[in-house]
Amino acid sequence: MNLSEELRNAHWRKATKSSSNGGNCLEVGPLSESRVAIRDTEAPDQAPYVVRAAVWDAFIHGAKNGEFDF
Repeated sequence: MNLSEELRNAHWRKATKSSSNGGNCLEVGPLSESRVAIRDTEAPDQAPYVVRAAVWDAFIHGAKNGEFDF
C-alpha cells in the first residue's frame, strides 16, 4: 500500500478530552514501517506530518514531563 492510500485508510484518533478545549486538537494515525501520521482536526484535508514512531514517542514523553510547557 502506498503512503497516500495508507493515510486515507488510517485509523485516526484524538485525545478523549479534546472536546473540552474548543476543538484545538491533533489527531494521530499509526502507519506501517513504524511511522505515525499527525494532522490538525480543523484541517483534515491538508497533508499530515509523518514521523517515525520513535520520534512520536519522544515527543509524548517530553509533553508528559513538561518539556514543552509555556
